[in-house]
Amino acid sequence: MMPRSFSPGVMTISEWKAACSESPEEMAELYRAIIKGFDNNDPAWISCASEQLISFQIEQLARQLRAGKSPVDFPLWGVPFAVKDNIDVAGFETTAACPAFAYWPENDATVVAKLKAAGAIVVGKTNLDQFATGLVGTRSPYGAVPNSFDARYVSGGSSSGSASVVARGLVPFALGTDTAGSGRVPAGFNNIVGLKPTKGWFSAHGVVPACRLNDTVSVFALTVDDAAIVAQISGGYDPCDAYSRHNPHTAPARFASSPRLAVPDRLEFFGDEQSEAAFNQSLARLAALGVQCVPIDFTPFRLLAEQLYAGAWVAERTVAVADTLANFPDAMDPTVRGIVDGGKRFSACDAWQAEYTRAALAREINTLLAGFDALVVPTSPTIHTIKEMAEEPVRYNSQFGTYTNFTNLADLSALALPGDFRADGLPAGITLIAPAWHDAALADFGRLWQQALPLPLGATSKALPTSAPAAKTGFVRLAVVGAHLRGQPLNAQLTTRNAVFVEETTTDASYQLFALAKTTPPKPGLARGEHGQPITVELWDVPLARFGELVAEVPAPLGIGSITLIDGRQVKGFICEPYALADATDITSWGGWKAWLARHHSA
Repeated sequence: MMPRSFSPGVMTISEWKAACSESPEEMAELYRAIIKGFDNNDPAWISCASEQLISFQIEQLARQLRAGKSPVDFPLWGVPFAVKDNIDVAGFETTAACPAFAYWPENDATVVAKLKAAGAIVVGKTNLDQFATGLVGTRSPYGAVPNSFDARYVSGGSSSGSASVVARGLVPFALGTDTAGSGRVPAGFNNIVGLKPTKGWFSAHGVVPACRLNDTVSVFALTVDDAAIVAQISGGYDPCDAYSRHNPHTAPARFASSPRLAVPDRLEFFGDEQSEAAFNQSLARLAALGVQCVPIDFTPFRLLAEQLYAGAWVAERTVAVADTLANFPDAMDPTVRGIVDGGKRFSACDAWQAEYTRAALAREINTLLAGFDALVVPTSPTIHTIKEMAEEPVRYNSQFGTYTNFTNLADLSALALPGDFRADGLPAGITLIAPAWHDAALADFGRLWQQALPLPLGATSKALPTSAPAAKTGFVRLAVVGAHLRGQPLNAQLTTRNAVFVEETTTDASYQLFALAKTTPPKPGLARGEHGQPITVELWDVPLARFGELVAEVPAPLGIGSITLIDGRQVKGFICEPYALADATDITSWGGWKAWLARHHSA
């Protein structure tokens, strides 16, 4: 088994923030102990931060305090994190696991800069399959990164080191990258969360490309909550990245109340009965949670997955490492060199045909997923030992990518989650895959899933802590009181805009409810009044970009204002102009529109 490095105790983001909140001096003392405890022989690290580099980062935070800010102003105050060594961090050499390629960047990658600005501290750069080419974690001159549960087995790659240090609790989160599954396969093999965001949400500025059109920075964390927090900070449009995208804010905030998940009609485990049994257990667990799993034709997913390495897309990797391949071929891992050198055989005509094939299959895939909340798959269909991987480096790597390779080519979002373990004690996670920009919905369900599994965090003995759900951005929480309620005639104005039901609750006691005269369909009006009482409302999360469309359909005398709920929360909601109440019927005593309709119709 791999020796564990020193840790002050496995902590989540919130626990680290609390531990570092006293003063920069105490934070510095804690970090001195941390970096002294790092094992220089641990293959998960390529380079660890010096005491000087840690002190410099802490001093940057101390300056913010002297300028009048406090730790509560920083969502990641004092939280340590690790960065895959194909992502630039000022003060660290970037190697991409190839010493002949290495350089010293002057600036942080955009995602790193955002995390530092939020108060986080980089403690080291992590090992990877060279040039992020592989899903195994063994293709590096810095050594193979062993699985955190059994060192005979692979850790998964290419973000092997980042997954390892998170799984062992050395840091609460780490950055990886994901082109073909590099941010998901290591998560599955190490019992942690791997968030692969929608392409273009995270800036790739300052990231060594593998396949530029299909790369994305990813997040490893012990909990879905922590991964979601990091994603919200890391994401956002960056003009320095030509492939950065604006979030359209049209996707739902969560799955439907009765989720429907697609599942491949023909599951392939390459004869691995233990992985198959573990996935079947996870499917049974999903069913117990009220999820309907529906088989769909997996053929287009499989065909698109094969394109990434069997087609002209390999030439993108050749372009990315062209100088090293030409000038220092012997410095490259033999398997990596063989893969990227193979890209030379494709022509420009081959590349265009590959793009046409990709587009057609991606359209078919997204059409198949319409009507489902997500696709659920094994994160990997099997796992192999480091020895086995050396014997069959290409074939076994290809097996690992069965359920990951197609994701970025089809412009999908994904979240790898801990799942039921194999009978031999190794992790076997599941992955949820959804259309682009459905990242928030994936995270929302991922929290429910992680809470339902009685698993320790990563390879530690720490239990999942209880925590409040992370705040969502990009959505408007709307209180509806009448014809937009579930089962009422205007509810489709919400559901067709990807709004999702959150909960039923009541206003505070200062509201009156009126049945308005001469409205079609019948509608109530909500207004503050002297003779109020709590009124039943439903809360819905409406995608920000669709909210304006909804408001445009609201007829006078109704409008949208701010409503106070019984627990003191304030949300947007339907209200009524006072002039329309003169000839309306006061139905406050019924406590809600549906109650009044039921009594009214039965009278």
